[in-house]
Amino acid sequence: MQTTQIFNCVTCPYPNPHASVRLFCFPYAGGSSLIFRPWLTSLPTTVEVCPIELPGRGIQMRLTPFSQLQPLIETLASALEPYLDKPFAFFGHSLGGLVSFELARQLRREHNLSPVHLFVSATRAPQIPSPKPPIHALPDTELIEELHRFNGTPDSVLQNTELMQLLIPILRADFAVLETYVYAHQAPLECPITAFGGLQDEEVSLEELEAWRSHTIASYKLQMFNGDHFFIQSEQALFLQTLAQHLQALT
Repeated sequence: MQTTQIFNCVTCPYPNPHASVRLFCFPYAGGSSLIFRPWLTSLPTTVEVCPIELPGRGIQMRLTPFSQLQPLIETLASALEPYLDKPFAFFGHSLGGLVSFELARQLRREHNLSPVHLFVSATRAPQIPSPKPPIHALPDTELIEELHRFNGTPDSVLQNTELMQLLIPILRADFAVLETYVYAHQAPLECPITAFGGLQDEEVSLEELEAWRSHTIASYKLQMFNGDHFFIQSEQALFLQTLAQHLQALT
């Protein structure tokens, strides 16, 4: 069983003590807090944007990546606790959506706390298992082929042997978190949920996004964008404009 680690996962490049809401942003598999750097100046000034840095990357590079969800969630809950002194929201893309959902449930169980809004992006509802075979244990060449198909990693990175030697252990661990996850039924969350999806996403379907509706007793919205699994990059300007409107309504 993987043990928990103590680490400071919360980054806040532009501290905003007068913000009325903190937005914690959880990356996709293999992603770091840097993917949210363009967001910092694109969202309302009433929001303090706090990208999460998971072990194995960025300032947490020396820490071993988690390969199971529950130890990761328990560690994140402890690490975030000092930052939950004001209203907060979660955003997660792909793997990050699942992490943010289970973290919300963990905080409810352990601390009776809830985000004011949960934003999940390119993430199938947790009760729906992936229809595709797991990839975290594939040989390196086959794993790289799968990454190329996802279209989220630049070819220049995939073709860089030295860089991929650093990234592959992180990717294997992140995909293991996703692929070994077993959903357990609990009461729906009390916070609103907004799901975002890509119209050309071959990994997560419209129906799999719609199934998030059952996880809240509050409001639920689904918004679709042109693009594949990484529409938050290809349609970044429009996506951030839309997210900003949602966040403005919280402040």
